[in-house]
Amino acid sequence: MKSPLKLTKTTEESQIAEFFQESVGKWRSERRYYTLSSGTTKEIVSAIAIRFLEPGCEELQKLAQLHELPDAVSLVCGTEVTWDSTDVVTGKPESQGSTLFGALGNILYRDRGFATSKPITAEYYFPNPKTLCLRTEYNGSVFEEELKLIGTKYRTRQTIISRAGEQLMIGQYLEKRLG
Repeated sequence: MKSPLKLTKTTEESQIAEFFQESVGKWRSERRYYTLSSGTTKEIVSAIAIRFLEPGCEELQKLAQLHELPDAVSLVCGTEVTWDSTDVVTGKPESQGSTLFGALGNILYRDRGFATSKPITAEYYFPNPKTLCLRTEYNGSVFEEELKLIGTKYRTRQTIISRAGEQLMIGQYLEKRLG
């Protein structure tokens, strides 16, 4: 028996589609990572590009297959984020890459995580239409993130990484839209 076609989006799905669409563009991300146990701080600057993914697009189909979702299930929207990061102090390249996000219900499906190249999922919610909160768990770690749109030119982000109930790292980001 096939599942009936889903014709309406949930509130979360409508909000995530709008949030992703408002995030489209090129951004300069100034990041500061605090390692709590050692007290060390690392500063990174990243060039980020965000592209909206429409329902049914090839990237979302591949993401659904990666997560072994049934063929009758379609991710309602998504985004592709690419980045190129540099250490502010040393000027050396830090990392570059891309990741895919796809939404269904209150779950974000990702092709990779912050600290793994394996596919992961995150639960998300919106305390208000301009603030996206994520909770991701894998490999014994918990990643709690908040992304906030501020007007049309800025975003702030904060990530708290914990393991075994102890906070290990805090990442804070100020992102400015370039185009």
